Amino acid sequence: MAKLSADERKKLDKSAFAFPKEEKEPLENASHVRNAIARFKQVKGVSDSERDAAWKRIKSAAKKFNVEVTEKSWRDIGKD
Repeated sequence: MAKLSADERKKLDKSAFAFPKEEKEPLENASHVRNAIARFKQVKGVSDSERDAAWKRIKSAAKKFNVEVTEKSWRDIGKD
């Protein structure tokens, strides 16, 4: 995954994050989108409604960067 430096991360608009209020899980490229999905359930201190909104942002970014998302909902992450 492409790492963001602290300065690069600070320059991102809040809308560039899956969780904008917390500035967690940037969605700047395909690698970041895949990482946001993988780490989604590790994000602490957010409500289910915030997770729902973050999932919508992730799915939108996934479409933009041609990342396949097989889960219909964030609740399906990790289920086989």
